[in-house]
Amino acid sequence: MEAKPVRESASEYSEMALPNDANVLGSLAGGKVMHLVDLAGAMAAMRHARCPVVTASVDYMTFLHPIHIGELVRLKSSVNRVFRTSMEVGVKVWVENMITGEVRHTSSAYLTFVAIDKDGNRVALPPVIPETTDENRRYREAELRRAYRLEMRARSKP
Repeated sequence: MEAKPVRESASEYSEMALPNDANVLGSLAGGKVMHLVDLAGAMAAMRHARCPVVTASVDYMTFLHPIHIGELVRLKSSVNRVFRTSMEVGVKVWVENMITGEVRHTSSAYLTFVAIDKDGNRVALPPVIPETTDENRRYREAELRRAYRLEMRARSKP
């Protein structure tokens, strides 16, 4: 199985924040942002795996700024590290005010995806090759986050 550079998984997704997805304060509902993050993460994971993937976990999610109706939600995602059948994907969310052009980082998340075959069985994944300083940092840090996830999973078993 041939390794692939991170850049081959890099994905972008944009969507306008519309009233149908607003909370009572007139901002994009957190659940909608989480849905968009899951979509953007899955895009990067599938580009790397070239097969179906399922979300196995979300480490945490930050909400730094509200996203107002009419603003453009921009998401960028890429595979940080591959383990055997799972991979960590990082997703960053920016919001752009379409009138002023102001862009703010509003959310970040790390998700774990598992590649599966047509029968629902796990599939071995090709390794990922970090090339830039930032990609190498995310690659190293992904191992620490994985160790924490595995520890938390072990603690939650009866």
